Amino acid sequence: MRTLLIVNPNATSTTPATRDLLAHALESRTQLTVAHTQHRGHAAELAQWASTQQMDLIVVHGGDGTVNETINGFLPLPQVGDEEVWRPRLGIIPGGSANVFARALGLSPDPVTATNQLIDLLARDADRRIGLGLADDRWFTFSAGVGLDADVCESIDAARAKGHKATPARYLRTTVSRFLHAKGNAPTVTVEVPGHDPVDEVHYAFVTNSSPWTYLEDRPLRTNPGTSFETGLGVFAMRSMGLIDTLLVARQLLSTSGNPKSDALFRVDDAPSVRIETPEPIGLQIDGDFLGKRNMVHFTSVPEVLDVVAPKPS
Repeated sequence: MRTLLIVNPNATSTTPATRDLLAHALESRTQLTVAHTQHRGHAAELAQWASTQQMDLIVVHGGDGTVNETINGFLPLPQVGDEEVWRPRLGIIPGGSANVFARALGLSPDPVTATNQLIDLLARDADRRIGLGLADDRWFTFSAGVGLDADVCESIDAARAKGHKATPARYLRTTVSRFLHAKGNAPTVTVEVPGHDPVDEVHYAFVTNSSPWTYLEDRPLRTNPGTSFETGLGVFAMRSMGLIDTLLVARQLLSTSGNPKSDALFRVDDAPSVRIETPEPIGLQIDGDFLGKRNMVHFTSVPEVLDVVAPKPS
């Protein structure tokens, strides 16, 4: 089995010791090539090369951003009539600050434990085929968002650029700050889901591909409890920035039996597609990375498109 190990040496929780352990473990079982990312977008370039070389497995040691780049590097967009393209399997060893996708797949957030988990899964040839989301022409694994969520990610990215770690406490503080800053803004977003009437005057919206997911370490958020990697997309759109409505929904999101409901909330757990439009450009984030501002984004669910080395869902 030919394997490419992509390492982001600048990711929050990657260390030389963990990288060496992972490389040694893979080297004893596969024909291994190791590559370190050197700039933004490099993981996508490496993954594309691995696909053209018809490598069997790509293992990513980094955060959610590196994983997203990798998938967008080797996974072709769904186009009717295209020839079948070589698709390596994907393995993940968490190395970032949040590691949301890895946690959602049931992988340990500890890199050493996750390495042992990966080797065991490879020995048992245990794969899981999952669906992904598309935001226009970009794949996402667990979540995309417009409005508040994107504003938080923009602030976190700016803090990272200044050398500050993206800790759960920083996410929480930033969310509260951006919420208060946006509280007086008029709701301008319109959300369209097939089979439902258009919903306008939305302040912010999440489009998710799994549940639960979280930036708060082991504290899960259940925006759409009926959404999974085996279903369509989850849509969570808030039409209120009122404090009472917000606290009510936030409490439901953090509940172990979370099933958020509110007159101010529009929620669909298994949508084939979502269209979000606004007259003024609004921030967009994908898998935690801020991508700038858009007037319109079209989200699509693509089932059974990626083979990951991960435990089967219980």
